[in-house]
Amino acid sequence: MKINNSVGRPPGVSGPQEVAGGKTPSQPQVSTGGRTGDRVDITSLSSQLQALESKLSDVNVVDSARVDAIKQAISEGRFNVNSEVVADRLIASVKEYLLNQKN
Repeated sequence: MKINNSVGRPPGVSGPQEVAGGKTPSQPQVSTGGRTGDRVDITSLSSQLQALESKLSDVNVVDSARVDAIKQAISEGRFNVNSEVVADRLIASVKEYLLNQKN
């Protein structure tokens, strides 16, 4: 059986391009059509996302005052661990994990 390679490439798609070192680039190169300047359009949603990200970067993930209070209580011997509460929460977290694994 003879295979005919009559199907051409879509317009704008070229074959592998050689680059330094004899390797093909990981991303296709796009022709700018003779234009010299680049243009980037940012939608309002992406602007809102960027503003939200900058606000979230200012939020503390850890309550350092609470951490300091716990450290102080441990060093003074006042920190008590309720093993029943720890066990109940551990079991609840394992149940939640296992339920999420099934989905």
